[in-house]
Amino acid sequence: MRATGSLWFAVAQRSFRRYSTYRAATLAGIFTNCVFGLIFCFVYIAVWNQNPDAGGYDRTDAITYVWLGQAMIMTVAVWNGGATDDLAARIKSGDVAVDLYRPVNLLGWYLASDLGRALFHLLTRGVAPTVFGAVIFDLRYPASTLTWVQFAVSAVLAVTVSFGVRMLVSASAFWLLDDTGIKNLAAVLAMFFSGLVVPLVLFPGWTRDLASVLPWASYLQVPADIWLGKHVGGDAWMALGFQALWTLVLLAFCHGVLQLANRKVVVQGG
Repeated sequence: MRATGSLWFAVAQRSFRRYSTYRAATLAGIFTNCVFGLIFCFVYIAVWNQNPDAGGYDRTDAITYVWLGQAMIMTVAVWNGGATDDLAARIKSGDVAVDLYRPVNLLGWYLASDLGRALFHLLTRGVAPTVFGAVIFDLRYPASTLTWVQFAVSAVLAVTVSFGVRMLVSASAFWLLDDTGIKNLAAVLAMFFSGLVVPLVLFPGWTRDLASVLPWASYLQVPADIWLGKHVGGDAWMALGFQALWTLVLLAFCHGVLQLANRKVVVQGG
């Protein structure tokens, strides 16, 4: 067990170092997040000036939500990407056949790698735009140490839920041979149902109820509501349980898909 834990830590550390080499891309990404954050803020200010309590948020909540969204885009990998893209590429080349015969858990390997990636993006493209937003606007912060801890747990679970979805999308290449189409569809669904484009609290009627139980709600809406104090007490633990449940379900599906692929694999290149 200790050896396995050391392996996963080493994989995560290597992934962190890999992404840290792209300094120019990281700086460009931070700049982009700040620009889009400003654009969204002024749009949201106009909306909340007309409806000061839209979706149960006040204007400060809405502005804070914008910067949380910018912080989570790359951390959670809303638009796909991350370690799972490496899997899709290796399926297309046929190199995954070697991976499947290695004496390590393939799912654990890619999950550890993705967590390393997520940590790097959180510390760079997550923190920097949020600090920028805090300098310009009045933001809301967690009211207690417990809320900070719950938000941290929620952010980790957001990454694992996203990983599960992205892993399934990439694994589709075992049979489709090219995951481009389903990957683009998954990106659109993630943008819309995560609350990145419009907070899910603004969805009308049954559409809000539906969006709130889909896995994409774990990406941004749940962590943001914990940060903003919309989930408190037992409700906060239920929100974390919702994310944990989707994590378990998705990872179980990923495990099943990889087991099927291990029995009968069709890949480009061999």
